[in-house]
Amino acid sequence: MSNQRDELRHENAEQHVVAVDADDTELEVVNRLEAHTGDGIRHRAFTALVFDGDGNVLLAQRAPEKRLWGTYWDGTVASHPIEGQSQIEATRERLQEELGITPDQYGDLRLTDRFEYKRYFENAGVEHEVCAVLKLTLTDRSVAPNEEEVAGLLWAPYERLHSNPEWYRQLRLCPWFEIAMRRDIRDT
Repeated sequence: MSNQRDELRHENAEQHVVAVDADDTELEVVNRLEAHTGDGIRHRAFTALVFDGDGNVLLAQRAPEKRLWGTYWDGTVASHPIEGQSQIEATRERLQEELGITPDQYGDLRLTDRFEYKRYFENAGVEHEVCAVLKLTLTDRSVAPNEEEVAGLLWAPYERLHSNPEWYRQLRLCPWFEIAMRRDIRDT
């Protein structure tokens, strides 16, 4: 019973996400915690991959306090747009909130892919998302990570990571990032 009370007090219980069909068409707004528990509710999400001019991608380790996939390594930022917000707008917001990256550090933010996936995390919850993949290249690699969101950062050669993910086995990767990375967004 106390676990259920803890869940109800979790900050995600106060937030909402956009439930979507398999084609990413908006259906309704649902409670974020409900969307990530039980069997889950399919909802809109995004992951953004930030590159530098040398072909490296910036990986971010999720803060240990994250309810799902805490301490796992992710693409640069990932989250959920709120109702009426595009994935591009949401990405700009998360880049600034999580890493202090501002629009004057890039000019090429673009949506490159979209996929649906569903993964359970231990006994803590589920991700059932239609995930947009966004890509951008920094002209200035300066970042200021928010420790409530990000536990660590790593610039990794994208070619090597994409072609030889087994070299990175010591990094526990978030499932949505593994999918996005395998889909090869380089030339899109």
